[in-house]
Amino acid sequence: MASIKSRVLIGLMRNRHLFKGRLRKETMGPDVVSVLKFREECEKGAKRFGKVPNAVQLKQEQINHILSEWIIPENAPENKLLFYVHGGGYVSGSCNDHRAIVAKLTVKTGLTTLLYEYGLAPENPFPAAINDSVTVYQAVLEKGYQPENIIMMGESAGGGLCLALLLALKDKNIPLPKAAVAISPWTDLSCSGESYHSKNKVSLAPLNSWTVFSRYYTGNEDVKNPHISPLFGDLAGLPPIFIDAGEDDELFDDARMYYEKAKASGVDITFQKGEKMIHCYPLLAPLFPEATGALNNILYFILSKLAE
Repeated sequence: MASIKSRVLIGLMRNRHLFKGRLRKETMGPDVVSVLKFREECEKGAKRFGKVPNAVQLKQEQINHILSEWIIPENAPENKLLFYVHGGGYVSGSCNDHRAIVAKLTVKTGLTTLLYEYGLAPENPFPAAINDSVTVYQAVLEKGYQPENIIMMGESAGGGLCLALLLALKDKNIPLPKAAVAISPWTDLSCSGESYHSKNKVSLAPLNSWTVFSRYYTGNEDVKNPHISPLFGDLAGLPPIFIDAGEDDELFDDARMYYEKAKASGVDITFQKGEKMIHCYPLLAPLFPEATGALNNILYFILSKLAE
């Protein structure tokens, strides 16, 4: 049974439309203006995640014209790296709106983390995000980081892009990272999972948002291209993967189906299901015990893989 604390906090988030004077959950409009408004709201919402801890150092860098940010905790080992892929439905997300979230992970892992801004739709549809991610990853290898000392991680669309990036690297014969973590990953941009329909009312995302985001990101491309929807790729040969997904999330089936296919393909993969939990709930730690417990399991996976 979910804790009282989680039920209260999730209830407030789920009904936040009431605080804006709306009786019904917001519906995502199909126009570009609605998408850009969503992006703006994500940037404003970043302030809710608090400030960057004083214990970390921030260094910005342009990596082949891609704005990137190194988040470095005290006494971080020089040879190990957390390569973080931000979420945002491929239409939003930046170093600014993810800095505080990622900095928390940086402090807890003790690892230097690289956060970067891939091209966003609608201005930069597929393959901008995947191409930019390959470019940044290759640059990291050129800086001297060894693949066996890199953990790749992302949430939501960033979790899906993280998994798509593994396939792109495999296809290009670029050495894969030691392991990957995907929180509530978007693995199927055709939005075919049952949870897109069954979890509408309890999900935090605006209604219709995933189909709108998918259309702007994929354009005229085949939505089942594995570099868009990693669920449809050949998953054999991928490194160990840890997936977490909240049960009350439209993307839950994306995570579940990817896990089942990866396991059948021989991948060393772990699936952590959050009962009655919402989208990307581990990143809400320490607000309620389920988030803290899930995040601790993710941290253990990361550190144990780097220790092998």
